[in-house]
Amino acid sequence: MKKILFVCHGNICRSPMAEFVTKKKLEERKIKALVESAATSREEIGNGVHYGTRAILDRLDIDYSAKRARQITRQDYEEFDYIVAMDRYNVTNLYRMLGGDPKHKITKLLDWANIDRDVADPWYTGDFEKTYEDIEVGCTALLDKIFGI
Repeated sequence: MKKILFVCHGNICRSPMAEFVTKKKLEERKIKALVESAATSREEIGNGVHYGTRAILDRLDIDYSAKRARQITRQDYEEFDYIVAMDRYNVTNLYRMLGGDPKHKITKLLDWANIDRDVADPWYTGDFEKTYEDIEVGCTALLDKIFGI
């Protein structure tokens, strides 16, 4: 079973959005995979999903109620096949926190769609719709390349 971990700064906006959008896509196609999300920071540990992300997930009829922000660990690096960051900043932090990337697991989400830019943080932009559009494109490309869907 493939294991995917999405990562952003606080684990309340982008990475949980990617986690739950991906889970729904996999469930619809009856594909089993472990999909989770985590933060590079400790700022939001234990907090639920941001209201802007909740609005998107509610519209998509996706349950996120049990999700609480957590920080990535070195054990996650060993457990997950793919560690997918939302932006360059988090890639840099992942390298620092995990001691590099000797198994070449760390990627940026939009790289999967051959788009050379970051998924903007809606915490700062306020544009959760644009973030969702980017996540939809990135997650679709990622699943296509991993599972051929």
